[in-house]
Amino acid sequence: MLTTNTADANAKNGWKDLHLAGTICEGGTAMKVNTGDWRTKIVGWVQGNCKQCMLCAPWCPDSSIPVKDGKRQDFDFMHCKGCGVCFKVCPFKAITWEKEEK
Repeated sequence: MLTTNTADANAKNGWKDLHLAGTICEGGTAMKVNTGDWRTKIVGWVQGNCKQCMLCAPWCPDSSIPVKDGKRQDFDFMHCKGCGVCFKVCPFKAITWEKEEK
């Protein structure tokens, strides 16, 4: 029997029980996995340049730009992989993208 969602997947399931080709069986799984530990670049938010245009938040593939009361907040670095998509879409230079020093 194939696993139908990530809630059913556990250590008792074998590899034969998984969907083929790493199929994602449910939405919103990015918030369930902390991916921020393996980034090599990091983004920063320059609040003085930010116009709250909200172009960055929907483009973030990892839901790392929280929005509260219609305004973006600082980055969620537990989920940010440092991909730089938000940096590329920001027309106001309100987002920086640099090598992360660890």
